[in-house]
Amino acid sequence: MGANFSSAYDDKWLPTHTNEPAPVKKVEARGFTTNTNESAPIKKVEARGFPTITNETAPVKKGQVITFRSSSKWKIHFEASKQTPKLIVIDFTASWCGPCQYIQPAINDFAEKYTDVEFIKLDVDELHDVAEEFGVQAMPTFILIKKGKEVDKVVGAKKDDLQKKIEKHRF
Repeated sequence: MGANFSSAYDDKWLPTHTNEPAPVKKVEARGFTTNTNESAPIKKVEARGFPTITNETAPVKKGQVITFRSSSKWKIHFEASKQTPKLIVIDFTASWCGPCQYIQPAINDFAEKYTDVEFIKLDVDELHDVAEEFGVQAMPTFILIKKGKEVDKVVGAKKDDLQKKIEKHRF
């Protein structure tokens, strides 16, 4: 995935964007400045005379809900999360789902309150394969995960039930 330009510019100065390590090494070998954040995972390439280009993933501050729109990025993140005991709350949602929209402010509040918990939002229409893997049949569905294993689940916009389960599993 990269910029495709047909111009008189020397190709050394064309901006390129990738999440794959091999092309990044090639870019660095050609004299580009690159920045890599392995924990995000973010790749950033800077080319003189062009704006900085990064992927859609941005560093997430504590207290924010992380939204994934790519199955491959979700899978990378999920695999990495298996190495940590941190509780992850996955919110399976849909843009057309009224109860999902109703509970969203509470999820944002939980993310601000429980900064030791990671809150992830996945749209079932965008990531239907991930929803199928987790057996999601109704929205909203909240799946609580630790070390890659499901530890609890809440189906429906049940704020109090979700909060109790977060408090139960967060440590």
